[in-house]
Amino acid sequence: MSSLPKRARSVLYAAVTEFIASGEPVASRTLTKKYGFELSAATIRNVLADLEETGYLTQPHTSAGRVPTAAAYRLFVDALMEERQLSTEERADIDGWFSELPPGTDLLREAGRRLSHLSGAPALLIRAGSATRTLLKLRFIATRPGELLAVIVFSDGTVENRFLRIEEAVSEAELERIHNMLEDAVSGRTLVDVREHFVSGLREQSEIGALSQKGWALVRAAAEGAARGLTIEIEGQARLLESPEFGDVGSARELMRVLEDRQRLLVLLDSALSSDNVRVYLGEEAAKAVGCPVSVVTAPFREEDGESAGALGIIGPTRMDFPFVVPRVSAAADAMSAALAKAQGPKSRAD
Repeated sequence: MSSLPKRARSVLYAAVTEFIASGEPVASRTLTKKYGFELSAATIRNVLADLEETGYLTQPHTSAGRVPTAAAYRLFVDALMEERQLSTEERADIDGWFSELPPGTDLLREAGRRLSHLSGAPALLIRAGSATRTLLKLRFIATRPGELLAVIVFSDGTVENRFLRIEEAVSEAELERIHNMLEDAVSGRTLVDVREHFVSGLREQSEIGALSQKGWALVRAAAEGAARGLTIEIEGQARLLESPEFGDVGSARELMRVLEDRQRLLVLLDSALSSDNVRVYLGEEAAKAVGCPVSVVTAPFREEDGESAGALGIIGPTRMDFPFVVPRVSAAADAMSAALAKAQGPKSRAD
């Protein structure tokens, strides 16, 4: 890719940019008029022909212009495009997304809704398994003899309720004292971390040690059902069907299969959580995993300690406005990370 001559790179940049904007095959005269080349139309035609020969462009019909290939999009995203940076107002708006949300709001779902609205495309929400996500609160509610309800509030605002079978009765007074102990142990820890935190108290043989043992048993029961796998949600998926690329029945049917079979998307996006930056998965590259040519732009968000908590992004046709989408996905992920840090608040790590 780096061996492509400078003139060819400039013409390819213009051709991809024009095709993203118009969706129509790009002709040499269009590039001559709109992109200020100090080259003749004949010279641009020759460069376009060379780019076609080297696999960066293709010509649907002999009388038509040319369209970018997967290799062209990859070079464009990796080396050629100029991101359209957010204005000060746009950045402030994204940073303030979560400022007035009520407690208990699902932060990731809210981020997805707003990112979908901002980009005009469906948003992907990728959550790490509940075994690896940090907590905000953990409460146990007595329901009937031999059963408790565990109410698990995660730092991202999601809530999971689990009914637990218990062998040893726990009184209301004991639950209250266990909750007081959890106040110092839960925030910013995972369920597994909280369980291990209680283990250290089991060496004590005092009344507090016995209470710690009951608390550990409850946390252990709550953690046993924690999912370790990723989950994926889509916000605004109807927006995809508005794209001309999915206008025919066959393409729309393939697309709906991809959206319904989330496991195929998870296979593609598993690496997004371990990435440090925005990842772009392109049409044919994505098609190998999900069976349909789409493009996906994702960025990870993290807990305050730097651990990956999930990722969010945009899914759309191969012809995506990458210079517009990439910085907005990145800003949304940064805002999500900041919201998680704020939700966790000060954490005590003393055992």
